[in-house]
Amino acid sequence: MNICGKGKMGLMLFAVFFAIFYLLSSTADARVGGGRSFGSRGGRSFSSSPSSPSRSYSTPARPSPYSAPQSQPGGFMRSLAGGFLGGMAGALLFSSLGFGHGAGGFGGGIGLMDILLLGAILYGIYWFIKKRRQAATAMNSPMAFGGSDSRDAFNSGSYAPPIRDIPPAAGYDAGNGLDAIRQGDYSFDEKRFKDASLDNFFTIQGAWANRDMSGVRNLLTDEMYKTIQQDADELRAKNRINKLENIAVRSVEITEAWKEGGQDFITVRFFANLLDYTVDEASGEVLAGSKMEPVKFLEFWTFTRPAGNNPWRLSAIQQES
Repeated sequence: MNICGKGKMGLMLFAVFFAIFYLLSSTADARVGGGRSFGSRGGRSFSSSPSSPSRSYSTPARPSPYSAPQSQPGGFMRSLAGGFLGGMAGALLFSSLGFGHGAGGFGGGIGLMDILLLGAILYGIYWFIKKRRQAATAMNSPMAFGGSDSRDAFNSGSYAPPIRDIPPAAGYDAGNGLDAIRQGDYSFDEKRFKDASLDNFFTIQGAWANRDMSGVRNLLTDEMYKTIQQDADELRAKNRINKLENIAVRSVEITEAWKEGGQDFITVRFFANLLDYTVDEASGEVLAGSKMEPVKFLEFWTFTRPAGNNPWRLSAIQQES
């Protein structure tokens, strides 16, 4: 391969890596926990919640407290990536038609492998954009929220089980567990608990977006507070803000409930979608995620308390298996 051919191939490889980097960075999950599984679920920390709950209910729709985003460009990185790939495609096509010979750089023409490689890049980008648009279209639904008077059940508490990374893993019967919890607390009401858990889902997400978890410390175990606040501090140190907008929770479902070591545990599955993107604090440039395309996710939040009529705290977040 001559020097000209090596130069063209090098530029094309650079375009491939640049596009891959951009696409990966633009789809990163950045909500509370960053889309990872972590925390403590007592003796079940190394097993996942069942995907099908034994009891479920859908929350009534109410207007969203989050403002709808304005239609804006996707940021400098999106423009740079698109411009670079478009320019390369034009240059290669231009030289393939016989123009520019002898002008150096791309003057040596284009080969079959160059065309195939460029076609693979363009098809990959087309496929990626198509899939994201299909996902966004499938997620149109009204905003859903729980009751606002149930937050008292989640006030202060003192239990903080040790935290650890937990993989998503066999299910347990929620009904029997709820009955056991109710035997130790006759005032326990399943619907009120789900309303309160949904309220706190939004409250914790809001504190995360503000990069300050101190206002919701009473809703988290000590170790969960330390872990999430550390993540928020890292965002602040990098002068980044994670924007969470148009949060829509489709369902809130109890998947597990059990008693262990003098503690009550309940795991709640949230099926939701939202606009999740990270911006530069100074310029407002979108660094990751999308302001236009919603992210759909299933998460399992486990709450714990000392057995009896005591306040609940979030002790773990798990992702879908």
